[in-house]
Amino acid sequence: MPLHFTTAAMSALALLGMGLTGGAAAQTTDAGAPSAQGDVSVTIYNDNLALVQDVRQLNIANGISRIEFPDVSAQIRPETLSFSAPGAAIIEQNFDYDLLSPSKLMEKAVGQVVTIVRTNPATGAETREQAKVLAVNGGVVLQIGSRIEVLRDDGLPVRVIFDKVPANLRARPTLSVRVNSDRAGTRPASIRYLTPGLGWSADYVALFDAGKGTVDVQGWVTLTNDSGTTYSNANTLLVAGSVGQNAQPSYNRRMISPRPAPSRTLVSPGTETSGREQLGDFYLYPLAARTTIASNQTKQVSFLDVQGVPAQAGYEYANGWLASSDEAQSANSVVRFSTSASGGLGDALPAGTIRFYQRDASGSPQFTGENQLDHTPMGSQLSLSTGKAFDVKVQPVVEQRQKLSDTRWRTTMRYELTNARPDAVTIDLVQQGLDFAWADTRVAAESLKSERRNADAVVWHVPVPANGRTTVTATFETRY
Repeated sequence: MPLHFTTAAMSALALLGMGLTGGAAAQTTDAGAPSAQGDVSVTIYNDNLALVQDVRQLNIANGISRIEFPDVSAQIRPETLSFSAPGAAIIEQNFDYDLLSPSKLMEKAVGQVVTIVRTNPATGAETREQAKVLAVNGGVVLQIGSRIEVLRDDGLPVRVIFDKVPANLRARPTLSVRVNSDRAGTRPASIRYLTPGLGWSADYVALFDAGKGTVDVQGWVTLTNDSGTTYSNANTLLVAGSVGQNAQPSYNRRMISPRPAPSRTLVSPGTETSGREQLGDFYLYPLAARTTIASNQTKQVSFLDVQGVPAQAGYEYANGWLASSDEAQSANSVVRFSTSASGGLGDALPAGTIRFYQRDASGSPQFTGENQLDHTPMGSQLSLSTGKAFDVKVQPVVEQRQKLSDTRWRTTMRYELTNARPDAVTIDLVQQGLDFAWADTRVAAESLKSERRNADAVVWHVPVPANGRTTVTATFETRY
């Protein structure tokens, strides 16, 4: 049966869509065609990578034959393919990723003869001409008889008729293999391959109640499928962690944008083992039921729902080494809680974004800020900044720098902390950079006892009265 395409559909793609060379993720499968996939399992990693395993019942001929697997990922990494079927050995494989589209039909028709059908808008009469396609570089150039004509998208009723679909154009991404079978008959044939275009991340919604000192946290898995193929009724397993990958040529036509690097929110890492299944050093998060991951779809599934976890609001200000300010800076508003089994969320948390809400005077939840989590083991203590405090300020000042010797310096710092709130607050004042270029930094004097947070920082837990101020001074002896 001849194939008909209007000029509007085809010329627009020829002029604007030639960037779709290769078919790729921009194309989708025919929504009306049933999937050729069998029993599908998809393992999705954090780093834009997935393992697809597909077992299909196929009638394989005796001897050497060709088997086609439609509905594989449009971004399949063919070099990662593994094929197995009882009594059959693979000889070679081919991945056909030139997908059927108006622009691809025109590209494949270069040097061929097509039929141009024009309709008179006034009378409705049709005229047909044979035309040879000369080129499709930025537009369609035709030879009709002795004249050369450019096919234009000018709104007039014009169609192009093709006699057939070229053999190397596919309606759906298709993998074909040549096998040598020792017998004929139906049997399970499985393929396994890696593909980009599938990814997942965790998103958390936290409702903080300052009066009760609790937080309710719900965790969502967000799946994204840009691979160009739908995975029907798939058994889906999510792996939290970064698997090692060598640099690979990209088959991805629309890469998933990586998330920004998470901020430092981990006060102390946990030492508790989660009850979740592990694969090597990775935690596994299986979806409870099979699901269809549609092409060009984002899907969310709940994996964590914990109520009434003890939590505390606070303030934190981190100062860099020798950082001095002419005016006061806002402290960070933070929420602190634990992931421990006792008195915490009771789970290991995959990396993602956590968004905080708090109820206003009318009881309606209002958004108060968000932050990034790294992969967090169970039993960790978290301090998550939700934004800058309006009424709580800190002004760091370098009061004196004194050279003691060729290798020793004494630095005196003063920190002015102010609180315009009607209630007292405690600010965690952090001085960083103590391990920047030396290993024997010493706090020679301080007006308030500090706590060594790590090799690079000390912290003072500074109480500041309501509508008041507190001054902290400290003297450091360093090699610089």
